[in-house]
Amino acid sequence: MAWDVTVCCPLAESYMKAAAWEAGSAAEIVAAPKSTKYAELENCYIFQPIAVESIDPINNSAASFLGILHRRIADISGEVREVSNLFQQLSVLIQCDFTP
Repeated sequence: MAWDVTVCCPLAESYMKAAAWEAGSAAEIVAAPKSTKYAELENCYIFQPIAVESIDPINNSAASFLGILHRRIADISGEVREVSNLFQQLSVLIQCDFTP
């Protein structure tokens, strides 16, 4: 498993037009080229781009991935609160507040 985390600001001029139309669009714009950039890794790894907007939204594929990760951790550990702690730590790490 490999991932690339990017935090972007939807208020930046390059994202503002798209961000005005739909929340999370800046995160999608930033995440899209990451898959192309790391395409050679897909032979050996599962690659997941994770893009988070500094104001909150996260790209769709990352939200889906983190939701699956959440369920698998809860299934293995049997403790849902551990997963909540994981997401709180991730939130602090990327300085955003998001929920799976």
